[in-house]
Amino acid sequence: MNSKKFATQVIHSGDQAVQQTNPIFPPITTASTFVQPNIGEFGDFNYSRCDNPTRSAYESALAELEGGVYATATASGMAATALALELFPADSHAIVMSSVYGGTHRLFETLRSRTSGMSFSYVDLNDLAAVEACIQPNTQFIWIETPTNPLLELVDIEAVCQLAKQRELVSIVDNTFSTAWNQQPLALGADIVMLSTSKYIGGHSDLIGGALIAADKALAQQLDRCKTTVGAIASPFDSYLALRGLKTLDIRMERQSSNALKVAQWLEQQPTIEQVYYPGLETHPQHALCLKQMRTGGAVVSVRLKGDEEAVKQFVGKLQYFMLAESLGGVESMINHAATMSHAGVPEAEREKMGIYYQTLRLSVGIEDADDLIADLEQALNS
Repeated sequence: MNSKKFATQVIHSGDQAVQQTNPIFPPITTASTFVQPNIGEFGDFNYSRCDNPTRSAYESALAELEGGVYATATASGMAATALALELFPADSHAIVMSSVYGGTHRLFETLRSRTSGMSFSYVDLNDLAAVEACIQPNTQFIWIETPTNPLLELVDIEAVCQLAKQRELVSIVDNTFSTAWNQQPLALGADIVMLSTSKYIGGHSDLIGGALIAADKALAQQLDRCKTTVGAIASPFDSYLALRGLKTLDIRMERQSSNALKVAQWLEQQPTIEQVYYPGLETHPQHALCLKQMRTGGAVVSVRLKGDEEAVKQFVGKLQYFMLAESLGGVESMINHAATMSHAGVPEAEREKMGIYYQTLRLSVGIEDADDLIADLEQALNS
């Protein structure tokens, strides 16, 4: 049986067998090192920075779900992003989606450009002519984020990856907001997928983690060598939690995305809302692209409120079910204020150039009843 549906894959993907004791779920193996039979003789595991049974089971599941040949689980999503950069020479140039996540922008601009001489050009990746114009002799990769955080702009993955292959560039896709449940970048031509597994993979707001998944063996070997050298690995406990969370990814994403569409449709009718950002809405300028490469519009809805800063604070302060918190993707609904949270490190002028204002809010829609979530938003907007 080679054609497992996604709902079956999340339960049975990868190599999760533990032959010695035959448990139904891989246990947490906390050992830092493993006994060798003799000099020059090695077992499946030798040192946990290189490989660990719990992490290996989790990584094999991620690789299968994303359609890759290899996955490495890291200590955080930012650790995964930083690890991906280790693949490239110090003076490399990269082309990056213009509205990239604030943490990624911070890593690129305040750290890597200063410490390793890397340079980055930010452009709307849907403008292929602009992408072509940015390519330099030392350009090594294109960093794609789709949907973007927090304005949910989409990138045509297939088109950009095709261009990257023509110019012999590596294409890396941040698939955090979608996961393999909603879109599969490797099947659309991407070379590497990056995930912040703290979000939908774990799904319960109880772990920090990241992952990189490679499409081919050559990249897999390079990533594995970098991972072992740098040691940017997920702990056995976080790997265990993430694999446990992964089991319910299908049913969680289905409920959360369904709720998000209902919330977005309701918000679109409210006079106190300046703009709703949700690719699942027919009014979204990239709705056709959403239908082309995504299963649904996802589980995140962003809005721009009317009113001043005080109006924004009053609205957020009245919410009962949408909790003000960093991150997203948990079973509980959360609200994020981009200007002071996810994009706090981006200068105000640059934020507003991206279209992110003080009035911009990102809603991570949970698995609660959609009517209750809408009622919560209604009382906060109108009371």
